Amino acid sequence: MSTTIHWTENHTARSARWHSENATPAPSRVVVADDRMAAATAYRLVCEGTALLWRGDFPHARQLLRALGRRVDRKPFRPGGTPAETFHLHRRARGHRARVLGRLLVLLGDDHSLDLRRAPDVRRACDEAYGPPRGPVAISLTELLGVIGAHQWRVKGVAVPALGARVHPHYGVFSPVRGEYVDLVATAPLPAPTGRRTGPRTAFDLGTGTGVLAAVLVRRGLERVVATDIAPRALACARDNAGRLGLSARVEVVGPTLFPDGRADLVVCNPPWIPARPTSAVEQGVYDRDGGMLRGFLRGLADHLEPGGEGWLVLSDLAERLGLREQREVPDAIAAAGLRVVDRIDTRARHPRTRDTTDPLHAARVAEITSLWRLAPNGT
Repeated sequence: MSTTIHWTENHTARSARWHSENATPAPSRVVVADDRMAAATAYRLVCEGTALLWRGDFPHARQLLRALGRRVDRKPFRPGGTPAETFHLHRRARGHRARVLGRLLVLLGDDHSLDLRRAPDVRRACDEAYGPPRGPVAISLTELLGVIGAHQWRVKGVAVPALGARVHPHYGVFSPVRGEYVDLVATAPLPAPTGRRTGPRTAFDLGTGTGVLAAVLVRRGLERVVATDIAPRALACARDNAGRLGLSARVEVVGPTLFPDGRADLVVCNPPWIPARPTSAVEQGVYDRDGGMLRGFLRGLADHLEPGGEGWLVLSDLAERLGLREQREVPDAIAAAGLRVVDRIDTRARHPRTRDTTDPLHAARVAEITSLWRLAPNGT
């Protein structure tokens, strides 16, 4: 979302283009702030809806952001009567915190530079996230810190033991930090060969993200994998990782689409597992309010499988444990699509949130199970 912010500085009216990745509207009131502003004053202003355009020292801006966060967090979180109520209250509290902290702004120059004392060089990180600069632009400091962090992840990469290599996530693309679903795809038995064939030759990886599952499937012996996504950033990321891993000749990345043309011996889909509205691009890997990707995969699977082929649905049951989805909803959707369950392979969650006992959703997270459903059309 892009529009314009306006403020007065040194008795001069100024303006700049506004950008927010989560579509936050441009603040209607903006005042200049620097190192002389006390945290208490800053907190009062941002709670009133006033945005602060920072003109001071960059490390001090980060200190102020932490101080604002501590003030927001002073109000204790009160869980709801049910897990679903607690989930929605927790999301609401996190949204309020993000809105308040998002009112501390910085101004990027016409080359994406940051003209603040002791500021890091953010030009490359911003170029990766936003593309070529189009003149000065104002963004929230929280968004800029996310851009910087994403650049560091992109440079460093994320180790994927199933690949014996690193995958490099791009800004706005869900990182494969939850290894459960990767390990399931790396170890589940491949569909049995049919006719004279020695095994599955082609696969589709739907919603590929970083391309990690496409790479795992190639390493398992698939001759060709077609990876799809609806997000341009994910498509670019998957192509980049296929190239880094030397798999470009065997991984074709296409989109924006869910299913590519044709049929495959194996169709893999790891859709968002929480039926709630995403508030940012990266959250689209976790949240899908209406479960559109899950239903689209199930409805289209039979028409995209070769004889004897399988579809692999990789899905967490956290939504069921939170009371956001009925226990029978997934099995019923599978049956309604004319599919049968060949097998179901389960694994316990191992991600860091399972160890965070302060998380209001800890009880559900520690019990979470991720499953790989092996599906085939009825009558095969």
